[in-house]
Amino acid sequence: MTRHIYSVGQQVNFVGGIGTYLKRPGVFTVTKLLPPLGAELQYRIKSEGEAHERVASERELQVESEKPIVVAGSRLPPVNVDATPIFAGFIPLATEPPVGPQGGSAVTMP
Repeated sequence: MTRHIYSVGQQVNFVGGIGTYLKRPGVFTVTKLLPPLGAELQYRIKSEGEAHERVASERELQVESEKPIVVAGSRLPPVNVDATPIFAGFIPLATEPPVGPQGGSAVTMP
């Protein structure tokens, strides 16, 4: 199942498309995630300068800012991981050739 790429409260640019000549482009806030119409996901969006809300398909919207996109339903807090304990027991690769079964070098030189 396809998930919405924008989340409620996110600022988006409405860019419109074919058949949207009455819809003014600009910055809008996503107010509700709507079920798909056919294969297209839809959103209810609102502009600060308008009293009404409108419906827009996902292809008519673009990200407004460089904030990370959070997929709806997966709002997890950011996690900082310190990898030092993970690699504390890491043994670097040996710089000498491996030893063969009789104690000699396993690598033969031509």
